[in-house]
Amino acid sequence: MERRSFLKMSTALGCAATVTGCNSSSDDANVIPPKPPVGDEQITWSSCLVNCGSNCPVKVFSRDGVITRVETDHDITDGEDIYQVRACARGRSLRQRTYAVDRLKSPMKRVGKRGEGKFVPITWDEAAKTIGNKLTSVIAEHGNKAIFRSYGSGAYYGFASNACFNRLLNLNGGCLSYYGNYSWAQQQEAAAHTFGTGSTKGSSTVTLSNSDFLLGIAYNPSEIRQSGSGEGYDYLKALQKSNGLKVTMIDPRYTDSMLGKESTWLPIRPGTDAALAEAIAYQMISSGWVDANSLDFINKYAVGYDAASIQTQKDIFAASGDATKQEYAQVMKPEENYRDYILGLGIYTDAPKKTAEWAEKITGIPTAEIKQIAIDLQNAQAPYIVVGAGVNRQANGEQSMRALYMLSVLTGKLGTLGASNGELPSMSGMYRAGIPAGSNPVKEKISFFTWSEAIHHGETMTARSHGITGTDDLDTPLGTNIKVIISASDSTLLNQHAQINNTAEIYQDESGVELIVSCDCWMTPGAKFADIILPDTSWLESNDLVNDSYASGALGYITAMKSAIEPMWDCKSMYEASALIAKHMGCEAEFTEGKTEAQWLDELYQKTKDSSTNLGVVPAFPATYKEAQEIGFFRKHMQDDHVALSSYINGGEPLATPSGKIEIYSAELAWRAANWDQENSPLNPTGVKGDTITAIPQYTVTWDGYEDEDTSTDYPIQLAGYHTKGRTHSSYHNVPWLREAVEDAVWVNPMDGAKHGLSSGDNVEMYNERGSIAVKVRITPRVAPGVFALGQGAWFNPGKTVGSTGHIIDEGGAINSLTRYQPSPVAKGNPQHTIRVAIKKI
Repeated sequence: MERRSFLKMSTALGCAATVTGCNSSSDDANVIPPKPPVGDEQITWSSCLVNCGSNCPVKVFSRDGVITRVETDHDITDGEDIYQVRACARGRSLRQRTYAVDRLKSPMKRVGKRGEGKFVPITWDEAAKTIGNKLTSVIAEHGNKAIFRSYGSGAYYGFASNACFNRLLNLNGGCLSYYGNYSWAQQQEAAAHTFGTGSTKGSSTVTLSNSDFLLGIAYNPSEIRQSGSGEGYDYLKALQKSNGLKVTMIDPRYTDSMLGKESTWLPIRPGTDAALAEAIAYQMISSGWVDANSLDFINKYAVGYDAASIQTQKDIFAASGDATKQEYAQVMKPEENYRDYILGLGIYTDAPKKTAEWAEKITGIPTAEIKQIAIDLQNAQAPYIVVGAGVNRQANGEQSMRALYMLSVLTGKLGTLGASNGELPSMSGMYRAGIPAGSNPVKEKISFFTWSEAIHHGETMTARSHGITGTDDLDTPLGTNIKVIISASDSTLLNQHAQINNTAEIYQDESGVELIVSCDCWMTPGAKFADIILPDTSWLESNDLVNDSYASGALGYITAMKSAIEPMWDCKSMYEASALIAKHMGCEAEFTEGKTEAQWLDELYQKTKDSSTNLGVVPAFPATYKEAQEIGFFRKHMQDDHVALSSYINGGEPLATPSGKIEIYSAELAWRAANWDQENSPLNPTGVKGDTITAIPQYTVTWDGYEDEDTSTDYPIQLAGYHTKGRTHSSYHNVPWLREAVEDAVWVNPMDGAKHGLSSGDNVEMYNERGSIAVKVRITPRVAPGVFALGQGAWFNPGKTVGSTGHIIDEGGAINSLTRYQPSPVAKGNPQHTIRVAIKKI
């Protein structure tokens, strides 16, 4: 007998004996002890589907309908192309997460105020009827744009995922949708307006082994991509293969992606990355190196380096006969070129030259080190530049990303094996068929980040003011406020959205959103603000079919999930929940197409099996989904050594930019600068410091940034948020194992500890005008002086103590109690790494 089962049985028998011995009634004396487990141990395959980019398989052991342990993939011997996909501590803790004390057990409706967490159980029929009727009435009164299916990434893989709610809503006229996401919004815009890509088309990680210099800015795959396959694994393998590779890492924290693997760590002040990029560019240009080595490349493949290239492109647009390009031509200004800006020439004569000495005062990186980066980029035959997504989640992160992307252009080495353009590495994966969601008849979209504002002000939001897409023109308003929110595995409902206290106030005003539905497995901070709660099944209770995710590296894989246990309590899958609502909206037949979950999975498996992308999978796919579940896990090396921009540089294929070239000067951004609301707009100013759009990348002083004198006195500390190894965003926060393994403490440099009188283990209140949180201090040299660093994703848990600025102190330590809701200028995205705070010992 397995030791754990023996202990479990012994404990149960001991408790029964105690109950019998301590009571004298005849009934109690006849209590029959529970039978020890007698069933055989079952092994099934499931998957960890949180949004970390891997979707690792897990092997689940159960006996008598109880999960006994969870292990990971160790069924094969590692080879060069086919190897184990080992789940990290998060996936290994799925038993604890499945049996968590805060599991939702039945549908519930709110009986107290929003946020109080007071609910009563109801039936599934009552829940589905309430939701269906409300959706129908709101659509009739306000239109489909008043329904918002919010962004949520806690369970958007597989068949029974939040795609089921998209299908339901699209069958009923659609809903207000969104563009962008909380991870990549600003870098997506930066890449689109520079390379015509989506920001994840950098050279594959495996090609790093062909590089001779790696410049990583906020690049941390060893912590955020922990899978035993995936990007973190590829990164380590590439470093091992690339003898003599020089690695320079720039980050406010000394991360696990360093730990001796780097040649140099340069701690930088948050939000100053564009200043660093400009100083490196100044060194490369002013020294004459660009003119002698890469100018021909720049002139051939890019537009915007100098005035002549902008004028040439302007003339081409003006003569094109394309109305949009002719509009671009009217606003393009050749004098606003990159070379003059960096060197302080032409219209930029009165601005500071972007020297290393200038940048040292802003970034905190010594002048000599900045110059050395320029030398290393110049000397490298294949410089691999990669910028992590943390840079883009800053106030005007679009500018920082574009500025850093420029360095790859200046080297003139793009298209070379081993070089990359600064984007996140390209990943390939196996194909997996999913439930068809259909098309959304509602054409208007808002930014993923502006939904909380649209609850009360959606009817007046426009393209000019808020970046609304799909409207007739810049000033046609969206026309309605959000009245219903359907949230599925979505911690952005509260915890992962900016300025938590403000979001809570918006919800509590019930004249705004009239119905909030939360479908989840646990009572999350956001679920407490719902009106109706739908209890979802966990992955270990589910049959499903999933593929690898967006950062799974060179190895692709498919997991045919098989439920280890029956769904507990009164939980139902998102497919079942959506089908019940569809019944009350009169579209059940269209939603299910007459198929059960099992029939859907059979059909989707056949489409997956027949895909040409999946040819050569190991082992080969069997004939049926049921047979595939018995095997469980299938893998294939994708043999993808993508080189960034090779199809353009080496193949002559134009880029998806207006010019078809790399755009140092973006014609589209020049147009937006002339037409959108922004800080320096003479007609429609926002009054927000740093809310600025420019055609070329420019370092911008922003609100709450290092150089923001308006807030630096009251809130002198820059707070950097980061992803911890103990959570994926906020998922897994409720697992005690992980809270013990990964400490939730704010990192403080010893110099700052001495300055503020802090020691490891001290408790402090960190606060600003938006909120207060209570956290523990950890003194460590692994963070830059002047910067505190706190892992994001802790669950909001307000106590009873009023903090220094009048807000209740969040004892959970959620960093978004401190972040600001202020959409960025181009992407209208989240700037949640731009934070200033003060501290007080508790």
